[in-house]
Amino acid sequence: MTTPKNLALFDLDHTLLPLDSDYQWADFLARTGRAGDPVEAQRLNNELMERYNAGNLTAQEAAEFMLGLLAAAATSDLDQWHEVFMREVIEPNILPVARKLVDRHLRQGDLCAIVTATNQFVTAPIARAFNIPHLIATVPEMRAGRYTGAIQGVPSFKEGKVTRVNDWLASRGLSLHSFERSYFYSDSSNDLPLLEAVTDPIAANPSPALRQVALARGWLVLDIFKDMQDAKS
Repeated sequence: MTTPKNLALFDLDHTLLPLDSDYQWADFLARTGRAGDPVEAQRLNNELMERYNAGNLTAQEAAEFMLGLLAAAATSDLDQWHEVFMREVIEPNILPVARKLVDRHLRQGDLCAIVTATNQFVTAPIARAFNIPHLIATVPEMRAGRYTGAIQGVPSFKEGKVTRVNDWLASRGLSLHSFERSYFYSDSSNDLPLLEAVTDPIAANPSPALRQVALARGWLVLDIFKDMQDAKS
């Protein structure tokens, strides 16, 4: 098998999507009465998002709430709910400008993967909707056909993204050095470890903290969704 010349890695939330799929999934469950007390569920969801944006949320703390939502229901119910979630929340927010970015890398024959901290259950259908063949996400543990609420293996978060990407490439007999160019698109300073590991770090729709770092280091800044809005105006 011929190794592609280039590697293209994409964060998902606020990078390819103009929203946070983890937050929106929890919000969807709360709004529809599928996450216990709706008010308490939304309060916790908002608190976690604030801490994530501030860079002081651990993967374990996020898992206690987010993966706990999976553990509270049967997988058959979760699958049905996720179909509605995709139709009502995600698909309207898979925008042409993001598809165009992904499709360019796919047409070039680049090895493409989404690398996200959001769990595999939530993000696998989204990766398929983008036609991205590989997904590196936090893996929720399963036992006896149900989610346990725990993380399996290394969470795909901060330095864990580098570990997970290296392990995935090693399983294919590759490394980051196997490629002429390696791209990583991300909006968050939480992703600095992986941004620093690739040849072409791209700050896509960056948070203020990441924008500051990107400008200081001369990285490409790509305001995908802002550009689209400007084109409409």
